[in-house]
Amino acid sequence: MIPLKDEDRRPRQVPVVTIIIIFVNLIVFLVELAEGSKFVERWAMVPLYAASPHGFLTVFTSMFMHAGWTHLLGNMVFLWAFGPEIEDAMGRGRYLAFYLLGGIAASVAQIAVNPSSNVPNLGASGAIAAVMGAFIVTYLTDRIKTLFFFWLVTVREVPAIILIGVWFLLQLLNGTGSLMSNHPTSVAYMAHVGGFLFGAIAARIFERSSSAGGYQTNQGLT
Repeated sequence: MIPLKDEDRRPRQVPVVTIIIIFVNLIVFLVELAEGSKFVERWAMVPLYAASPHGFLTVFTSMFMHAGWTHLLGNMVFLWAFGPEIEDAMGRGRYLAFYLLGGIAASVAQIAVNPSSNVPNLGASGAIAAVMGAFIVTYLTDRIKTLFFFWLVTVREVPAIILIGVWFLLQLLNGTGSLMSNHPTSVAYMAHVGGFLFGAIAARIFERSSSAGGYQTNQGLT
């Protein structure tokens, strides 16, 4: 399932911060490609060293890095599907702070479950999970235009509570399974869980008190 956009709501302003975040992720990835593994080794977050001054810095830098084009494009599609509406609801400054704190919360969750790991962690998915957590709290019933890949490629409208709820349940189950298994996984599931929970809890704190979170479309239709 690939979410494309909110069918029930349009932001009232251009999502400048979301666009900048996507642009920064792209630029950093291009630098990764140019500099190779040394760049990843220096700037990815390694739980074992996260408490050091440089390790703390990598908590920030790692959320703008990716392991490949598929990883990058997948994350950016998810961010574009949910980010503009949350940026609109929070305002640009608060949204940026929320996004960065969501990424930090995701890293903290991953470090907490495996503090002795020396496996580099990188990717924007923890911060994006926070955005998704905020979305399900703020726009529970909005319909998300979603691309499905089963026997045929189809596009369907799925309520946010179902789409994001199923996604979170899969992250939780896979994360719990990876903790109970002796087989390591390359996916930081608990970072997704931590980011999502932060987003769901903090959403109302960061939301503008006067914000309606964009204007609704298709009102009165079934």
